[in-house]
Amino acid sequence: MAITGTGVALTYGDLDAGQNNDCPDPSAPAGVISLTIHGKQEGSGLPLTFCIGRPDLLAGGLDLGPDTAGTEFRVVDASGSDASCTYTLDTSAPITGTASATGLCDNGAAPAGFALTIAGSLTLVRTCGPAVDTVAVALAGTVGVAAQ
Repeated sequence: MAITGTGVALTYGDLDAGQNNDCPDPSAPAGVISLTIHGKQEGSGLPLTFCIGRPDLLAGGLDLGPDTAGTEFRVVDASGSDASCTYTLDTSAPITGTASATGLCDNGAAPAGFALTIAGSLTLVRTCGPAVDTVAVALAGTVGVAAQ
């Protein structure tokens, strides 16, 4: 999974999913437990975190959005760093795009894991020494997600 933009290139891996019920959807059918996905930036270990209230709908594609009720696929955290700057998710800016999964079984709890594909955009707060600004970036890629 990658976050890229002008002057920004961050790569994430080691994604795993757990039925943590962190963002339950009250309209979900009985037995559907919300799914939290955690990843780490390669080299720094900084987090990339998502929460999906209805993992049973992920195969058909869900809209990306902020970590608020009513969002289908919540972007909870997108932090990173490079040689001279640190990055955090700008929670005041729009998050758009879609996420889908292939091979998802048992709402993400199957030991075989699944493939997650994301194509979206968000904004990061970039801090380079005393300079702070925002940068629009793409969040995109297909990555394997292991079950916890």
